[in-house]
Amino acid sequence: MRIEKDSELLDNIKSAGIILKPSSPELKETYLKIKRLFEEVNINIYLEDNSANMISLKGYSLEELCHKVDFLISVGGDGTLLSVVRKSFKFDKAVLGINLGTLGFLTDISMEQLPDFIADLKKGIYKIDNRMMVEGSVNLNKFVAFNDIVISRKSISSMIRIAGKIDGKKFNTYYGDGVIVSTPTGSTAYNLSAGGPLVYPLTEAFIVTPVAPHSLTQRPLVMPVDFEIEFKIIDNQGAVVIVDGQDIYEVEQNQSIKIKIASKKAKMIHRIQRDYFEVLNEKLRWGN
Repeated sequence: MRIEKDSELLDNIKSAGIILKPSSPELKETYLKIKRLFEEVNINIYLEDNSANMISLKGYSLEELCHKVDFLISVGGDGTLLSVVRKSFKFDKAVLGINLGTLGFLTDISMEQLPDFIADLKKGIYKIDNRMMVEGSVNLNKFVAFNDIVISRKSISSMIRIAGKIDGKKFNTYYGDGVIVSTPTGSTAYNLSAGGPLVYPLTEAFIVTPVAPHSLTQRPLVMPVDFEIEFKIIDNQGAVVIVDGQDIYEVEQNQSIKIKIASKKAKMIHRIQRDYFEVLNEKLRWGN
């Protein structure tokens, strides 16, 4: 089995923090089972306070949790994991995703696989992927994105015009429904739906994909991360900026969105057996 060159392991694991999928009080029994499985191998489990309130238990703020534990566990789907990675990013904590639904692109460990994975975790048989993140700014707001930053029209009745620059030099003007700037991890998300390319998740690259462009000559663009990308809203209707499908910012005419690679990476814990191309084959039903 191929192991990524930049893979690393955690030292002397003693504790983990759990974040549950929001608005899912039925997860209490699942949480208690996960807690029991980890505590059987002497890994203490602590619960994030919003999750704790949801299932009537005691918890800790995310900041307290990140200072207290060796890694974080997201219980839910890819959306839950996205939120956990972004909110904990500044604390430099590795995140393990436990998937409660169908196989995810990000969360690959099921409850059925968890006992075997925990045994492997204690033996050091796992890997940590270091995934590229992007930093963005609009007006005075700064943010990080794990999957993508989408610049979209405000009104469904009209298209939007966006001027693009790379390192301060004009490279394109987009006219259509909007533009997606995706990380390689996010290439399987909205980028894929809009006709953008799949990019191996440990690659370092920006993927710029127009959404329903008015011109057939507009095509997705993959570029190195050395550049800073800037988009200026030309139309008087303004635009909205959507970060990982979770945070929304309004942008007015002549305002700009700046995007660059983040100074550090997100860390994701995976089974050593995980194979990205098998995930693609299953999720996209290649060959079927």
